[in-house]
Amino acid sequence: MATKFLALTCLRGENRGDLLARPHYPSMPKYPKGVAVDVKGTDVKAMFSVTGMTCSACAGSVEKAIKRLPGILEAVVDVLNNRAQVLFYPTLVNIAAFSFGSGVEEETIREAIEDVGFQATLIEDVINERSSQVCRIQINGISCTSCCCTAKIVLQAIHGVQRIQVALETEEAEVYYDPKILNYSHLLEAMEDIGFQTMLISAGEDVGKIDLKVDGLGAGNSMQIIENSLQTLPGVQAIEIDPKLDKISISFKPSMTGPRKFIKAIESAGSENFKALAYPQGKQKETHREDEIKKYRSTFLWSLVFTIPVFLISMIFMYIPIINSQLDTKVVNRLNVGEVLKWMLSTPVQFIIGRRFYTGSYEALRRGSANMDVLIALGTNAAYFYSVYSVLRAAGSPDFEGTDFFETSSMLISIILLGKYLEVMAKAKTSDAIAKLMDLEPETAILLTLDDHGNILSEEEIDSRLIQKNDVIKILPGAKVASDGLVIWGTSHVNESMITGEARPVTKGVDDPVIGGTINENGVLRVKATRVGSDSALSQIVRLIESAQLAKAPVQKFADSISRYFVPLVIILSFSTWLAWFLAGVFHGYPESWIPHSMDSFQLALQFGISAMVIACPCALGLATPTAVMVGTGVGASQGVLIKGGQALESAHKVNCIIFDKTGTLTIGKPVVIKTTLLKSMVLQDFYELIAATEMNSEHPLAKAIVEYAKKIREDEEDPVWPEARAFESITGYGVKATIKNREIIIGNKSLILDQNIAIPVDGELMLAETEAMAQTGILVSIDREVTGILAISDPLKPNAREVISILKSMKVRNIMVTGDNWGTANSIAKEVGIKTVIAEARPEEKAEKVKELQATGFTVAMVGDGVNDSPALVAADVGIAIGAGTDIAIEAADIVLMRSSLEDVITAIDLSRKTFSRIRLNYIWALGYNIIGIPVAAGVLFPGTGLRLPPWAAGAAMAASSVSVVLCSLLLKNYRRPKKLENLNIHGIKIE
Repeated sequence: MATKFLALTCLRGENRGDLLARPHYPSMPKYPKGVAVDVKGTDVKAMFSVTGMTCSACAGSVEKAIKRLPGILEAVVDVLNNRAQVLFYPTLVNIAAFSFGSGVEEETIREAIEDVGFQATLIEDVINERSSQVCRIQINGISCTSCCCTAKIVLQAIHGVQRIQVALETEEAEVYYDPKILNYSHLLEAMEDIGFQTMLISAGEDVGKIDLKVDGLGAGNSMQIIENSLQTLPGVQAIEIDPKLDKISISFKPSMTGPRKFIKAIESAGSENFKALAYPQGKQKETHREDEIKKYRSTFLWSLVFTIPVFLISMIFMYIPIINSQLDTKVVNRLNVGEVLKWMLSTPVQFIIGRRFYTGSYEALRRGSANMDVLIALGTNAAYFYSVYSVLRAAGSPDFEGTDFFETSSMLISIILLGKYLEVMAKAKTSDAIAKLMDLEPETAILLTLDDHGNILSEEEIDSRLIQKNDVIKILPGAKVASDGLVIWGTSHVNESMITGEARPVTKGVDDPVIGGTINENGVLRVKATRVGSDSALSQIVRLIESAQLAKAPVQKFADSISRYFVPLVIILSFSTWLAWFLAGVFHGYPESWIPHSMDSFQLALQFGISAMVIACPCALGLATPTAVMVGTGVGASQGVLIKGGQALESAHKVNCIIFDKTGTLTIGKPVVIKTTLLKSMVLQDFYELIAATEMNSEHPLAKAIVEYAKKIREDEEDPVWPEARAFESITGYGVKATIKNREIIIGNKSLILDQNIAIPVDGELMLAETEAMAQTGILVSIDREVTGILAISDPLKPNAREVISILKSMKVRNIMVTGDNWGTANSIAKEVGIKTVIAEARPEEKAEKVKELQATGFTVAMVGDGVNDSPALVAADVGIAIGAGTDIAIEAADIVLMRSSLEDVITAIDLSRKTFSRIRLNYIWALGYNIIGIPVAAGVLFPGTGLRLPPWAAGAAMAASSVSVVLCSLLLKNYRRPKKLENLNIHGIKIE
């Protein structure tokens, strides 16, 4: 099979420097450097729920079992959330199973997991589409079937296009393509190259899903009736019916239909009176965690019922003469009542309550590994069965005086169950961030029905999950915004802190976007829903955090490598401990006075061996990294900093050099025309008419600033119509050119004008130099190959930019500014913020080269950019930080996404990563130090000199405490506060009118 390498290249787009860079393409996917990706075979990502895992050894067994299958690209197992994420080639996995068909490959993986002793379930909702994305394009000019065929042939010829549908009636094309091979901008360009005007309608997958509960679903042929009724609706793509749960899952196109139409179709289907409503909110993960907590609590409490009497008989009642005399009553030979009672009480603890340790051990050994359950089972069995031997021998001999360890086995199991109970409760708190985000979504919404004039015809309170695209929702003061959308009526202030971390309420008016889950503080708003369900900003943030918490940090490999050998090594050490002490006792290697009363040398050796076995804790090592990553990413999300997993955290804490983009990063990103200088005699309105007609073809911030200024010049017209632009062309890194009213218009930087062999007059050169010295960008305008005017455009610095750079310097981080703007403007901005190293007039690919140069000299480089035109540099950097993303959180090229356009969050991201990684280090120090110190102490190393002896139950308590302490140590990250230097900054927003 041929293998092709994917290279990240800059697509066609205008770039007059940093300020002038025009985003014609979204962020590209990030691939490990030097990895060959087979683009012939389409890969699939699937998520499985895996129950029964208790430690990193279990996770390693699952990972190993999955990777044995052919076609597996990657397998990541999350023991905290009981999940496994698998990236694989379905064709190869199918071949391994000797079968084909939908879902066969996922079933093969599931069976592989279950073959090693764990229960696995495919999580349907999070299965990734098979490297396929769909975009909808408006193609103006399609007038006949011949046009449709031409468009289809041209699009189909593009490598990476999978399927095409062109509709003559709507002049739209729906294109399925592989986003790893091409971008939707390729498709737009291909259509424009053959003469069609195009507009992107949607670039995402545009598929929604809703679960409905239907009463009476299982009766008769009701399922077929309902399915037939739903299939008649346009836009319905898939229907899944679960009669056991009275549940129907429907996949659909939100632009064509919605959940309320489904309910109406179900309730009107057939002669039966079906009742449908949104399925109760499914919190499977929380339910599983709650069930696990209840199970451990119940098991622990039942163990206490038996263990407390055993403890009292063994440790307390022996000092109470009346009770002790009763317990010491002989039953048979030397067997007394107390021993019989302890045997009876400890047996249920050992075999019924402790059954989970036996099953866990069996499954671990069956799959060729060993975990904590093996250690506990061996330790408790050694204590229990030796005690049984002691009791039976006492019953059969009038002279045998033995000691039992029934209290050891029962207390050990009870204490470990307590530890597990505390551990699962603590682990549940590590995922609080996702739970809090999910709770932001309001349960209900007020749906408005409007007439053609915008008057309210009716109001209805509905389940918020039933909101459909283009619905109009009424938001009352103090209520949560029910859906992402645009304000169509009213003004108010909206608190977006729960999403963006921005503390100040944001003013919202007509045409302003709002985010679902935010709070309307005052005023009534009417919002038109634009993004609903899984497409909402809140859903995307949750998915990003879940993905981040699943991604392993490279340091986790250290724990994984240790866990493979940890348990076998501990078993060998504990056996060696028992043997050494036993042989020392047999050959009188130590004084008999060392042997405690009522023990012999064998029993002393057995106790040391059991203690050494049960004190060892592989779980603490396995929990050290994932718990800290989970809490750290959750804390980051609450601060408006989305960190994409352990890899990003580990790289970010090492950052010692940051490269800043200029426009939208160090500056506000909203350029304004502040001065116009005409070098030729011309009416100002006519001048701006020509350049606005040219620039309106671009979406670049600078072009928008010029067009907006041109509108102000023509104040007499509310919505001016500009002349048609012909032969429009963008020149990457320089500017644009077009023909307007049969006049050649060229707009761009100095380099563009000179490249076009157009002379710049002396007064124009002086004007440019003056503009650049004032940290402004000078744009030259040539009309019919004569420089006619110069525009001075300014983009104000962000508040506290200088202070942020100063704080980064105090953190020993080198700061560099790389921009495509001219040297004069770049040096002025850099001087103003305090950056000494400046690289100007750099194209996007040159920024990436600069990143690589710095990496070659030993720097760990972070690139801070807008996540669009800086994608090559974001990909090349050790840590890509997309700033000012707002609700656009799906920036694939970035490792860290900052929800606010706040430079202070760069410091927060670096500081939080350092704090998180120091917590990981502390966890490892504790986990390793605990085992390194605890095992020798339990083995009796200190006993000869100090008489210190750790009973098995105390060793078990220490083992349980180690896991709990590691989780609690990670939970302390929830108290994270931003650096004090940031808190002292006066943060004021600048609004550009």
